[in-house]
Amino acid sequence: MVTRSGFVAIAGRPNVGKSTLVNALVGRKIAIVSDKAQTTRRAIRGVVTHEDTQLVLTDLPGVQRPRDTLTERMQRRVEQELGESDAALMVLNAVEGVGPGDRFIAAALRGAKVPVVVAVNKLDRCDRTKVVTMLKDAEDLGIADDIFPISAHKGDGVVALLEHLRGLMPEGPFYFSPEETSDQAEHVLLAELVREQVLRRTRQEVPHAVEVVIDDIFQERDDFVRVRALMWVETESQKGILIGTGGKMIKAIGTKARKELEREMGMQVHLDLTVRVRHGWRGDDRLLDRLGIE
Repeated sequence: MVTRSGFVAIAGRPNVGKSTLVNALVGRKIAIVSDKAQTTRRAIRGVVTHEDTQLVLTDLPGVQRPRDTLTERMQRRVEQELGESDAALMVLNAVEGVGPGDRFIAAALRGAKVPVVVAVNKLDRCDRTKVVTMLKDAEDLGIADDIFPISAHKGDGVVALLEHLRGLMPEGPFYFSPEETSDQAEHVLLAELVREQVLRRTRQEVPHAVEVVIDDIFQERDDFVRVRALMWVETESQKGILIGTGGKMIKAIGTKARKELEREMGMQVHLDLTVRVRHGWRGDDRLLDRLGIE
């Protein structure tokens, strides 16, 4: 049997729904979702395997002009992944329309040596007039002949997009076993599930100043595991916000994160959260190396 396989780089400005789309294409949650920019810090690979075709989807960090060492690394990873892919998928936010950020990304993709596909996302939140206008604006970007209207949240149009991407893949062996759905290590995914709850409950600078690291995973029984997680922030005031009055914030984060960890691990979880201050961690190259933010 002839098999096809390849890499698809998913690009788009922050908050267009790339992570939600990757989860929809893969069929399970491998990337955290938030309405905050910079949610995705690492290039997360999702794997979609059919009988004769395998897609490796790379959910890139939101393309943006670098502001610090962290975002410089994120931008370099975007450029590297695009250069090594077999196809590129640009995601647009139909609610917000095409803006300068989208044109910035489109200009980068215009010279790509691989096929480029555009997905216009969040159409379930638009009326018919807005949809028609958005599809015309997507076409005017001039980077793709194939434009797919979708709702990653509801799944509308996702199957047609997936079938089209499968047809773009070159002949070759599978990169992952058919059972695998992501290349993320377990401790990274668990840390991200905790950080997702921080993103959903905090505002302003706090979400971007938080990184979560799994310090220990200890399975006491077949159906029970203890997970110890560290939440790093840059200032004492941020630490106070994460802990909250009387510990209410950290308790709320822990309660919801524990449920997400239990869903992922398929067993009862005891989650221990600790907040620590590490000044300027986003500018610390050695620490970013340890965190795997390349």
